[in-house]
Amino acid sequence: MTKKEIVKAISEELGLTQQRTKEIVQKTFDAIIDTLVTDERIELRNFGVFEVKKRAARKARNPRTGEKVEVAEKFVVTFKPGKTMEDRVRQMGVKSQEESTTAVPFTSHSSHEGTNMEHPPYKSQLATGTSD
Repeated sequence: MTKKEIVKAISEELGLTQQRTKEIVQKTFDAIIDTLVTDERIELRNFGVFEVKKRAARKARNPRTGEKVEVAEKFVVTFKPGKTMEDRVRQMGVKSQEESTTAVPFTSHSSHEGTNMEHPPYKSQLATGTSD
């Protein structure tokens, strides 16, 4: 799902214009980023915790050449989902297992030979019958 799709869904549910909803969503994202930059942590109850963590400098190997390279220290954003999110996502697995007993399994890409599809269709494409 894209930001545009989120904006559309929220605007329809709340009866706001898409432009106003887009501003609200963007301000929310901006506030999260600003908080991470200044406080290095933001906790959204029942959703999760975003946190800035420092990754130490390290030695690595270029997989193409095998050459050893130095990787500088850097800051990264981590996310730990809240209990509500984890529980709801786990329920997806239960539903998927129930559905898989009746679904036709996908076995290989060979069923797409001769088509312009480079990968198997996504679930949403199967539901709508589209390939893009």
